[in-house]
Amino acid sequence: MTEEIYLTGITTTGTPHIGNYVGAIRPGIAASKDQSKKNFYFLADYHALAKAEDPDRIHQSTLEIAASWLALGLDTDNAVFYRQSDIQEIPHLTWILTSMTAKGLMNRAHSYKAVVQANEEKGNKDPDQGIMMALYSYPILMAADILMFRSTKVPVGRDQKQHVEMTRDIAQRFNHHYGDILVLPEAVIDDNTATLSGLDGRKMSKSYNNTIPLFAEEKKLRKLIMKIKTNSLEPGEPKDPEGSTLYEIYKAFATEDEVREIEKRYADGIAWGEMKQVLFEYINEHIKPAREEYNRLINDPGIVEQALQHGAERARAISAPYLKEILHALGIRKLG
Repeated sequence: MTEEIYLTGITTTGTPHIGNYVGAIRPGIAASKDQSKKNFYFLADYHALAKAEDPDRIHQSTLEIAASWLALGLDTDNAVFYRQSDIQEIPHLTWILTSMTAKGLMNRAHSYKAVVQANEEKGNKDPDQGIMMALYSYPILMAADILMFRSTKVPVGRDQKQHVEMTRDIAQRFNHHYGDILVLPEAVIDDNTATLSGLDGRKMSKSYNNTIPLFAEEKKLRKLIMKIKTNSLEPGEPKDPEGSTLYEIYKAFATEDEVREIEKRYADGIAWGEMKQVLFEYINEHIKPAREEYNRLINDPGIVEQALQHGAERARAISAPYLKEILHALGIRKLG
């Protein structure tokens, strides 16, 4: 029976928000403590280049994201936690895979097609205007990330499922030519993954500028929660929890008993201002211990760097010999 190996990439763009926490970070940290599984978590800083991010922002985001995962209790003894750019075998494998990936396959990538469509809708004569090779080849780099560690399971959102399918296509082509060397992964899509609404009621997203940063200081956290959009129902009027952003966020953090209690308070007509205060106090208490550790790590980035270097050593103990095996199959090997 093949060992189950889970791999999760975290793009180093932006500051983690509470939507990231309930949707990806919290379940990822829980999985890192599972001794029956092998988990790899990496900071995808090469992928960030495809989004043409500001260099200082990529650097700061790398620190903030790594510090967030560590502060919240990622088990780095059980799981392997590393920075993509520290694993020199990944770009090597990316080029190997690029050399035998059909352009037609890349043409079908949703991310590429979306930009082409946007160009056509704007009336641009060149459908590829503004498209860099980093965006076009993004699925190949992702394939290298996955295949480098013989990943069998890749937890992704539905929008990333195609990239895992492309990884399988690329690996199958390689294996057809060179033998059964690469492991074919499967996408793991959890339809129960929580997605939170933001301040304006739309999905919480950096692109909408409607997020609540995970480790916002108390005053800022309260100010943001007080901005959450509600309807015009008065205090004392019964309120429906469904469709309420305040309820949705509270439910993502609270226990079942606490959720039932807040549903009763909705039925009794809790005032929106009171509910916002309840939500602020609950989230603040939940996050406070990790916030203190996060601030300690942000102020001493050497600790974070040490954790990433430790992860890189563990990762390269796997990737370096595996790349040699792959190169040998390609005919790139010592002569005597």
